[in-house]
Parts: sequence; C-alpha cells; structure tokens
Amino acid sequence: MPPVQPMLAKAVKGIPDPARHGPLAFEPKWDGFRCIVFRDGDEVELASRNTKPLTRYFPEVVAAVLDSLPERCVVDGEVFVALRDGDGRDRLEFERLQERIHPADSRVRMLAETTPAGFVAFDLLAVGAESLMGEPFEVRRARLEQALAGAAAPIHLTRTTSDVAEATEWFSRFEGAGLDGVVAKPLAARYQPNTRTMLKVKHERTADVVVAGYRLHKTSTPERPLLGSLLLGLYDGQGRLQHIGVSASFTAQRRAELVGELAPLVVRDLAEHPWGEWTDWAIANPDRVPGTQSRWSAGKDLSFTPLRPDLVLEVAYDHMEGSRFRHTAQFRRWRPDRDPRSCGYDQLEEPVGYDLGEVLTG
Repeated sequence: MPPVQPMLAKAVKGIPDPARHGPLAFEPKWDGFRCIVFRDGDEVELASRNTKPLTRYFPEVVAAVLDSLPERCVVDGEVFVALRDGDGRDRLEFERLQERIHPADSRVRMLAETTPAGFVAFDLLAVGAESLMGEPFEVRRARLEQALAGAAAPIHLTRTTSDVAEATEWFSRFEGAGLDGVVAKPLAARYQPNTRTMLKVKHERTADVVVAGYRLHKTSTPERPLLGSLLLGLYDGQGRLQHIGVSASFTAQRRAELVGELAPLVVRDLAEHPWGEWTDWAIANPDRVPGTQSRWSAGKDLSFTPLRPDLVLEVAYDHMEGSRFRHTAQFRRWRPDRDPRSCGYDQLEEPVGYDLGEVLTG
C-alpha cells in the first residue's frame, strides 16, 4: 500500500564496469516524472518520487493501467510526454510534461487529449498478494516482463542490456530522443526504498555563460547576506541577453564572499539592466525570463539582484530543455578571458536526433 519511496541512483562517471560492481543490467535513463503505480482491481493510484499523488493529472495513464497491468500490482516507472518534431521523430518533452500539473480539472482533461502521457515500467514491487521487494532485481525484471507481456501503448517496458558496449552506444544515441543517460542496476540487489542502490551516468557538457544577477539564500539575513544562486544568461541571435538557468552549489563561506565580490557590479536602476523590461510581468512566461511566477514556484520569492553583465563563468550542465538548462548548472571556473558578448547559444552542443519510438520498441 502507498506510500512507498522509490529506490534511487547515485551518479558515477562513465558506464560502470561489471568487473568492479558485479553483474549489472543497463537501462536508458528516462526524463519524466518518477512514478510508482498501485493497482488493486478498479482502484489505481499514481505516486510521485516524494509520494505525492499524481493520479488526477494523468487520467489517460490511469485508463491505460486498467487496460494493461495485472489486476493487483505495484510497478515502478516513469510518466513521460513525447511530441513529434519537424523531422517526424518523437522526442521526450519535459516542459510539456510539467504543464500537465494543473489545478483545473477541465484543463487536465484537455491536456490529456492534446499532450497525452505514457508510462514506461522498469521494476515490479508486487504482483497479486506477493511482495517482490526482497527479491534480487534479476528476478523482479523477469517477473516484470511476464506481467507486461500483454501491455500496449501508452504502457511500455523499458529496454535492458547486460552488454557494456551496447549501454555505451545508448548513452550517446538515445540522447537525441530526449533521454537523460543510462542507469545501471545490480542484478543481485533487492528493492531498497529511498536508498541509492543503482548507478546513473548522465550527460555533462560545459558552456561559458554571463552572470546577470543573483538571488539571496533562504538563510540569508541583513546582518550576513548569503548568495543563493547566480542567474545566468546567453546572448541570442538578436543580441538580447536571455536567462538560461542558475548555478547554486557553494559553501556557506563562499556564499558570503560572493555577495561582497559582486557588490561593485550591482545595478541600482533596473531599467538599465537587460532584464529590466521583465519586472512588471505578473504571469509565468515560457521564454527565457527570470523572476516570473509559475505553478511550480507559487509563493517563492523570485526577486533578484541585477548585476552588470560583465562577468563570464564556465559551468557544467547535463542537457537543455528547450532554451534553458534542464537542471541547475555546476560552477566550474571564472573566465576573465572571455568577452561576455561572445557567449551565445551557438556554443551549445546539439545531440543528433533519434526517434523515441525506436527506444521504446527496439
């Protein structure tokens, strides 16, 4: 019965070697909402990674569970949204998936029709009255294949391989379909909720970005201001500085030092800052705009201290989601040798396109 916290993965560099870690199963790393499905007859619950209910937001997934999963089961997997691009290939679209979390039932129903979600299964925690959490993954995977033998889209069974060479190929090839990397699962491991038993390899790239502002840390005080995150930008083809993401991994000492170091660059009149025109916007905006509210940030203080866009730093990032970094970028080093105006989108690597359909059915 819910709640059950999902088993997690720790990040590693490079595809793990079975000679070091023991026998492994490799799977594509999906870019969606982690979801544990609970079915008991006509009752279906979808639970998120933090055990919050997702059921009402994905009625089409609930219907598909009733059609394709065993009458009593608990299945770990991922909810995703895929859209077709201009080349006729399906690709994961996390931004469109986020839009599915909406308070209005009428919009939920409309989005279920226009941007329907799918579910990809990768672990089986229980079937019938039998718990499988104490069984090794090798057994759980075999039982999962049996349980989903008759499943049909939008319910899918994730691909798996024990071949390191094939997993390495997936790592580069599947990114074009929007996937996030590769996960390695010890074949002998039992299911351990909220424990980083699995291994994950994610894409990492670097980019030189402009520092255009910062937000204060939640523990900041007037007596001891602490920097929370640096707001980053890149110049587009029209010479406009667009918000591309944030970098936020600093020690408490470094947070205090950065506030002092950046003080000479603070812009007092926001009208003189490249992002000054956005300060009066009161709605969430899909473009590269910082400081606007969305249903994901409601109630949070998104105000920022604008800085003259004079500093450049190098950050590491995994991949892009539309026009922004998908996750928080990691600070690498300052780049005093770079002209801020030279930091544009043209430096970002684009993955080769690949059809999600081939990932799901291969």
